[in-house]
Amino acid sequence: MKFSPTAWAKLIYLRDAGPTEVGGFGISSADDLLYVEELVLLPQICTAVTVSFAEDAIADYFDHQIDRGLKPEQFARIWIHTHPGDSPEPSPTDLDTMETSFGECDWAVMFILAKEGKRYTELRWNRMQDSRLRIKTSIDYQQPFAGTDYAAWQDEYDENVVDQSQNWTDLMEPDELWEYGDLFDKPHSYLEFNA
Repeated sequence: MKFSPTAWAKLIYLRDAGPTEVGGFGISSADDLLYVEELVLLPQICTAVTVSFAEDAIADYFDHQIDRGLKPEQFARIWIHTHPGDSPEPSPTDLDTMETSFGECDWAVMFILAKEGKRYTELRWNRMQDSRLRIKTSIDYQQPFAGTDYAAWQDEYDENVVDQSQNWTDLMEPDELWEYGDLFDKPHSYLEFNA
């Protein structure tokens, strides 16, 4: 899997923007589905060990990407999140999220970026026989670097990330945090979706 220089720079910025995990989706090139051109955050509640996306946000994100003319395999197969510590190894919750949220997709990727650039990338192939493969990642420095946009990246972070790191064992009910309704059936649940 490869990242564009701009997508990689944005991911590093977002990883370091706060004390929590942060999650989003990689948007890939139509010509190479494992080439991440963009990174998009969704509204989420985060702690040092969890990311929970807002249910309506996923539907809105899907609608927006389809309106852009993208196919689900370009915008809904690469789940990217950070770990605020120095271990990129997936937690049992990460593995469960891959199973429940991406288990019906033909394929999906889980990418985790930790401190010091440590990373974990797993390709899950669900055709005929379920397979999980560790794959290498790189940054495509042969491509032009569009530059950084720290102000826009910070705005995206501020608009989408609710930091519950101080209260991670006692999360508020989601409807107390979001104006547009329930995020999940119960606190701490993980959203299931199939794209």
